[in-house]
Amino acid sequence: MKVLLFLCTVIFNVLGAQTIYSKDYGNKENPPVIFIHGGPGGNSTLFESTAAQQLADKGFYVIVYDRRGEGRSKDENATMTFKESFEDLLQLYQKYQIKKATILSHSFGGIMATLFTHQYPEKVNALILAGALFSQQETYDHILKQAKEQFKNDPSKLQQIAETEKLNKNSAAYRKRCYETASDMNLFTMPHPTTESKQLRAVYEASDLYKNNYRNPDSPGKFYQNETQNNLDNKGILKSIKKKGIPIFAVYGKDDGIFSQKQLNDMKNITGKENFKIIDNCSHYLFADQQEEFLTFITHVLK
Repeated sequence: MKVLLFLCTVIFNVLGAQTIYSKDYGNKENPPVIFIHGGPGGNSTLFESTAAQQLADKGFYVIVYDRRGEGRSKDENATMTFKESFEDLLQLYQKYQIKKATILSHSFGGIMATLFTHQYPEKVNALILAGALFSQQETYDHILKQAKEQFKNDPSKLQQIAETEKLNKNSAAYRKRCYETASDMNLFTMPHPTTESKQLRAVYEASDLYKNNYRNPDSPGKFYQNETQNNLDNKGILKSIKKKGIPIFAVYGKDDGIFSQKQLNDMKNITGKENFKIIDNCSHYLFADQQEEFLTFITHVLK
């Protein structure tokens, strides 16, 4: 009876296990770098297509993955909480036999990476924030302030902004409306695409990775429903991480319109001038907009 119960438990665990999409690039003997994508609802396809192998070629062991319930890690039962994300990330450490790694985080991935580093400092060699969120309400306020100026002669747009400001600031609806407004103003768009950036985008859009560029529209709602930590200001946590001796590096696009000058100055003060970089003619997706300069910075600070 005990044997039967054991076999049933094993079968249940196997059938109930969720496979998290992940892929490694480069030599396992090289320093490990784990990329954490944006969201909630995003994936790693653009970074994987444009920069994963290129960063590995610089002498790093690069691991990309899609968080549970997002991208290629589809799971209807995902809770979308930080606790769940941390557990899955720790499983990646085991899968790839990594004791410590550099965490390279983008956009919302910066929030998760910061909290993970704070909770598991023994697992992190360095934290890199690339176009990463860290003081969310300041970002939302900055977006809406710009929108009021840009659409000052458009009554319908101004009405939409006023309605957004009345929403619960800790809600998925508020976040969604803020980022829709940012998209309306092209705040995520590279102002002057280069030949190289156009080519990277073209290669990506012709690839199987682009075909698998699934963005789960239900993820933000589930995250705000199940996770109590939202709309965070992580400046204090970043300072605490630095005090623990973990280096923090930050790189942002000069034309990434979702961050105010005050925010960028705050980040520079946290990381230190030598660990901070602004890239010209670059917006939110640094690794596709200005790949060479982005990779040069990453390589320089880690070596």
